[in-house]
Amino acid sequence: MMLGMRVRGGLLAALIMVAAPTGGALVSAPAAAQTAASIAVEGNRRVEVETIRSYFKPGPGGRLGQAQIDDGLKALIETGLFQDVRINQVGGRLVVTVVENAVIGRIAFEGNKKVKDEQLSAEIQSKPRGTFSRPMVQSDAQRIAEIYRRSGRYDVRVTPEIIEQPNNRVDLIFTITEGTKTGVKSIEFIGNVAYSSYRLKDVIKTRESNLLSFLGGADVYDPDRVEADRDLIRRFYLKNGYADVQVVAALTEYDPDRKGFLVTFKIDEGQQYRVASVDFQTSIATLDAASMRSFSRVSVGSVYNAEALEKSVEEMQIEASRRGYAFAVVRPRGDRNFEQHTVSIVFAVDEGPRTYIERINIRGNTRTRDYVIRREFDLSEGDAYNRALVDRAERRLKNLDFFKAVKIVTEPGSSTDRVILIVDLEEKSTGDFSVSGGYSTTDGALAEVSISERNFLGRGLYAKAAVTYGQYARGGSLSFVDPYLLDYRVALGLDLFYREQLANSYIAYGTKTLGFSPRLGFTLREDLALQLRYSIYQQEISLPSQLANCNNNPANSLLAFNPSPAFANANGIDLTSTNGLGCYFDGEASLPVRRELQSGKALTSSVGYSLNYNTLDNNKNPTDGLLIDWKQDFAGVGGDVKYIKSAIDAKYYTPLVADIVGLIHLQGGILNQFGGSELRMLDHFQMGPNLVRGFAPNGIGPRDLNPFGTRDALGGTKYWGASFELQMPFWFLPKEVGLKGSVYADAGGLFDYKGPTTWAQTAELTTPANSNCTPSTINPNTAGTCTGLVYDNGNVVRTSVGVGIIWASPFGPLRFDYAVPLTKGQFDRVQQFKFGGGTSF
Repeated sequence: MMLGMRVRGGLLAALIMVAAPTGGALVSAPAAAQTAASIAVEGNRRVEVETIRSYFKPGPGGRLGQAQIDDGLKALIETGLFQDVRINQVGGRLVVTVVENAVIGRIAFEGNKKVKDEQLSAEIQSKPRGTFSRPMVQSDAQRIAEIYRRSGRYDVRVTPEIIEQPNNRVDLIFTITEGTKTGVKSIEFIGNVAYSSYRLKDVIKTRESNLLSFLGGADVYDPDRVEADRDLIRRFYLKNGYADVQVVAALTEYDPDRKGFLVTFKIDEGQQYRVASVDFQTSIATLDAASMRSFSRVSVGSVYNAEALEKSVEEMQIEASRRGYAFAVVRPRGDRNFEQHTVSIVFAVDEGPRTYIERINIRGNTRTRDYVIRREFDLSEGDAYNRALVDRAERRLKNLDFFKAVKIVTEPGSSTDRVILIVDLEEKSTGDFSVSGGYSTTDGALAEVSISERNFLGRGLYAKAAVTYGQYARGGSLSFVDPYLLDYRVALGLDLFYREQLANSYIAYGTKTLGFSPRLGFTLREDLALQLRYSIYQQEISLPSQLANCNNNPANSLLAFNPSPAFANANGIDLTSTNGLGCYFDGEASLPVRRELQSGKALTSSVGYSLNYNTLDNNKNPTDGLLIDWKQDFAGVGGDVKYIKSAIDAKYYTPLVADIVGLIHLQGGILNQFGGSELRMLDHFQMGPNLVRGFAPNGIGPRDLNPFGTRDALGGTKYWGASFELQMPFWFLPKEVGLKGSVYADAGGLFDYKGPTTWAQTAELTTPANSNCTPSTINPNTAGTCTGLVYDNGNVVRTSVGVGIIWASPFGPLRFDYAVPLTKGQFDRVQQFKFGGGTSF
């Protein structure tokens, strides 16, 4: 970075002097004991005479001594209003001669393409119609260079140019040579034994430059980000038992040959510790320390976890405050056994200093309303100061994702028992406009246009509108969330949606759904959330005409389906029969589908709840932790449909060896009818690769067996699934490529269809034309023995094994799977290859 100034001269250090009348001697004594009122002022044009005189404060007796004159001279210089200040003695009087700084008429920026004028103007101190100051201009040039440095452009040049104008005015022009971005060419780790460099690169935010780096910015060198990475590495080791870890240094070096920075982290891991014991002590006589045990997240025998220790302290301190001990302080103490590599933890609860919060001052929130920030605090002005609650508020403010930076510090208050909380914030953009595109073997090509705002009107509200259009799926939605309903920490969500699913190679029918769903969300703990919801939606089914015409004319039947005589004779089909085969010879849809079509639009009104338990270390790319989602819905609060639907989905991630992550995925569900109402086919569970990979969508479970129909999947009322997967990186590829491989084994089942099996109006169709209710033979002449749906109930365990590629690409998450079924039902449909993914841009 280079800075310069094209107009020379006017340096304050060279122009400020105190001269005698001859111009050669300094004033060494007061001139006739001057008073401030007797000082003569020359050269001022904008600044008033009295204003200049006011900087000379009289001493004892109201007279100006040498010390008072020197202080006045310094005070005038520090105002920044003058380019030159001289004090002379003329005829026994002090004469202050000033040369005022020019006024800035215009400020312009030239050469800036990567940073807008508005952003630069907001950062500099020089302003149009303000006073021109050369030191301030130099400082502004450095500020501009710093902005570019933050975006990775370290060879930026900023040159201020001053153009003098009449009437003591100047134009200020900053000429900028932006240069190119300086990236991180390599990231190395020294001293790491327990965790590979590949794993540690997941922990930090800085990334190495690669061919796709232009789609992101994490590869741009930022010293602040590198310093933050040191803390991330340290916290990662502390979380995994390495209580003695030290990230000794983060060394950065510019390599001119590679035109980028080389970053090296030096780590001293130490030994991994386990918890030997957990005890509780208190100096507060009325507080039972053992009662705090249930709030501890640290258990004997487990790996020492500094993060769990911090959360335990926080929850204990909050609980003590709830019990009336507002000044209680929980201090953890760890006694290490260096030989056995264990830590004995003691939580000591003591009475802390009686300190109160005098004020909470919020700075930097230019858009977000004050109350949006204050409601994240569990304390207010006048309350007892509680560090645990302050830390929780800071974490909540960061999680809002409204601010680039959040920092809460304390300052002394008006007395020794008062503190002032200072909340420093830096706003960031919270609106998103995205165009999403994707493709999957299930849904085909799909595009979505959406606009969302996380901090709507600066009130902390969330709003989103989206429109989707694809080969087989179309629709739109409007969503709104108020995270603090009536100033309580309860989130109110409202969703209005329309979805249209078109017929495709996996289902013969289409559906249209229009609905509305309000919901309430409660955060029970940081890892546990509850949601209550109500849903009301109208659904109807559609079919192509040839699948719903039920044409009983045998001649038409033979035109649409003309089996060979050999086929007819072998299966006992009488081609001249007129007993109803026409409905199936030209490809009728399954009986339950026809029943849904016959019933018309159905209104579903349901209430439900969800419990979500989440301890994942990273929601986007988890390597450790547990995620459990339990849902239950009760339909029948009005409407045309009645059922109870329950489902659970659990995923457990654990790191194994050499950066390999193990995943155990269990899922299950059950659908029950009540109130004597028949279950609809559309309300059944439909499963495929979402349960067992290697099968087509709607590819497993109960299925209509009519050979002349569409053989639609009917779904089931019960399902279970289990999967074990190993995810591993491709070690021969750079980490930044984001590719991982996986191998897996799946097992599951979908069974127990309980939907319609006969026509509601038997006169419309007397038989599905299957004899003996089995798919092996077809004999219309004896069809009267079976007058309902013939289906395979699908009570078979499906299993498969496969491999996959997972790509955390700049274009969004992509996944490719190839699975081979090992066991399957007789009528299941197989799809060995599956692909899906998409992105926003």
